[in-house]
Amino acid sequence: MFQQFDFQQFVSAFFVLFAIIDIVGTMPIIITLEKRGKKIYPLKAALLSFAMFMIFLYVGEAFLKLFNVDISSFAVAGSLIIFVMALEMVLDIHIFKDTEDSPKDSTFFPIVFPLVAGAGALTTLLSIRSQFHSINIIAAVAANMFVVYWILRFAKNIKAMLGAGVIYMIQKFFGIILLAISVKLFTTNMTQIIEGFIHSAS
Repeated sequence: MFQQFDFQQFVSAFFVLFAIIDIVGTMPIIITLEKRGKKIYPLKAALLSFAMFMIFLYVGEAFLKLFNVDISSFAVAGSLIIFVMALEMVLDIHIFKDTEDSPKDSTFFPIVFPLVAGAGALTTLLSIRSQFHSINIIAAVAANMFVVYWILRFAKNIKAMLGAGVIYMIQKFFGIILLAISVKLFTTNMTQIIEGFIHSAS
């Protein structure tokens, strides 16, 4: 298996996943969650995300089929969550309300899902499976999780270095970017769902 490792494939897969995960762009969400008293455990987030990627790489489609859910529907659901979170960033509102029963640990939701191992990233993982050997994809995922860990680990330091004003500007900018990503994810996959429905009906 290790004989199939190809550095060029690894680099290509790494940057494709890095762009769609966009952990740097989600820094404002991470900082906002910490300001609201939420706990985020970097190592736990990286390991859980890696596990989700690996599970989805090998059994993702089969698992979704158990619930009669296709990849496009899964991606649409993830896009809606990202859309709502982006609205929070842009409009300075709280849509996800905290209750007495709300967990303080935000490591899995929303960090692992949908921000790191979200619908877009998981769908992308399946799409590049046909282009790259699995060992190169696994290595690319592991490298991205290393980046995720360090961004989560030093989010406060980065905030202190940049300052509140810069972070606020970044929050607005990446909020709009996340809105655009969610809309693209939604429209692309809704088109596939509609086309599939028309095809099956004809």
